[in-house]
Amino acid sequence: MRTIGLALTLVLGSTLTGALSAQDVQAQLDGRVSPEVRQAVGSVAADAAARGLPVDPLVQKAIEGAAKGVPGERVIAAVRALAVRLGDAREAVRNGGVAAPSGDLVEGGADALNAGLSGRQVGDLVRESNRPPYDPALTLRVAATLAALGVPPTQAFQLVEGMISAGRSPSDLLGLPGEVQSGVARGATPAQAAAGLARAAGGPPPGRLPDWVPPGQRKPRNPHKP
Repeated sequence: MRTIGLALTLVLGSTLTGALSAQDVQAQLDGRVSPEVRQAVGSVAADAAARGLPVDPLVQKAIEGAAKGVPGERVIAAVRALAVRLGDAREAVRNGGVAAPSGDLVEGGADALNAGLSGRQVGDLVRESNRPPYDPALTLRVAATLAALGVPPTQAFQLVEGMISAGRSPSDLLGLPGEVQSGVARGATPAQAAAGLARAAGGPPPGRLPDWVPPGQRKPRNPHKP
């Protein structure tokens, strides 16, 4: 049950990753973390905001840590580490062709990095999915979720990239974590379940005819053949 909750959290992500003012940060932390944590996180958040990074993930990290009874110094360290990861994620996303990424996209990249994907893999996924009907932030969260479920990060990357290359829909991507969990429930390892999905990724999407091929990959008809 906890695994399913983690999967849903990572896939859906947060839609409230816009920059918060210093007053907003202090107001959210007031009474929910210790004064030491409040001051340190406020400083980290101010620096992140000045660099154009999303601030809300930092605030939520501090609040979650305090709610779980994590010692203040560990909460502060975790928030600082997240700030670094957000910076790395923004760089990776920019390398993927998005010059001014949204906070949601940067946070999705940070989730993917935290799950074990490399910066290059993050950039490649952004490049592959930065076109309709795909949402690169969602793509990154799906890959992060697969890795969090136990699929090796490179295999998770290859599976998601393969689905996009095969022309599968965003809803098909969203269904991958659930498909992996179903495979695990039937006795497969996460890697085995993902491998089975990868083998099927080149087939026709649901509702398509068996001779369907992705757009642009169909060979021109030979006029000399009937």
